Amino acid sequence: MRNPFITQILLLLVIVSFIGACRGANVIRPGEPLDSAFAKATRLYEQGKYSEAANAFESITRVGRGTEYSEDAQYYLANSYFNDRNFLLAVSEYERFVSFYPTDSRREEVDFQIALCYRKLSPRYKLDQSDTIRALEAFQLFNTRYPDSDRVIESAGYIDELRSKLARKYYMAADFYLRTDRYEAAAIYYGLTIDQFPEAPFAEAALVKQIETYVVYAEKSVIEKQKERYEKALDGYNKFLQLFPRSNEREKVEGLRDTAEAAISKLDENAASIGSTTDPN
Repeated sequence: MRNPFITQILLLLVIVSFIGACRGANVIRPGEPLDSAFAKATRLYEQGKYSEAANAFESITRVGRGTEYSEDAQYYLANSYFNDRNFLLAVSEYERFVSFYPTDSRREEVDFQIALCYRKLSPRYKLDQSDTIRALEAFQLFNTRYPDSDRVIESAGYIDELRSKLARKYYMAADFYLRTDRYEAAAIYYGLTIDQFPEAPFAEAALVKQIETYVVYAEKSVIEKQKERYEKALDGYNKFLQLFPRSNEREKVEGLRDTAEAAISKLDENAASIGSTTDPN
């Protein structure tokens, strides 16, 4: 009777040999014909082995440039990186594809994939938003270049998403400056939120807070600067009426307007009183 332990060892050797044979079938060997190498790379891609497929297609792009396989190899190389969630390398390879093959029939798809890569690379709103801006610009360019594309609606959705993230970045920066009593910086960043992203969810709240910030800033300022800052609060109020005439925050904003107008009237009265007491006539 065969020893069970020996039987298990033999079975393991068979499995290892089988796996090795399968892997060997997909290994691109030095000097291998391009058609065979491309077939192996494609098989890896179809099996979802994107990391191995990327290595295979990269080899083909190096040795097969200018051949009938180079264009497809470059395309699948970029796709392999994308599917493997290596978006930094994917965008680089997609951009190389556009550079080498600008008239390829897959150009529209590749341009969309470039924008998607930057969207995937876009970090949380608290971090540097360079990739968010790149993604936004890429989707906007896509919609301009391909206005009849089936992807335009999806692209527009991503544009709204990215713009909201940038708006939140400015809004939260303004909140930070307000919490640390840096009123001028807070007012500027609330203003950026409104002016650059008026459709964003944060725009209305940003305008309310900007008006409130100018009122508080004026109250804490030296007398010579107070009127100017109250007037900026009133400018914000007028903008609020134009942008959000049916807002639930209107009562609060009108209260801030009343505070600013009363303060300006008092400043004008005091200035007139001082002027009359110093009039030599």
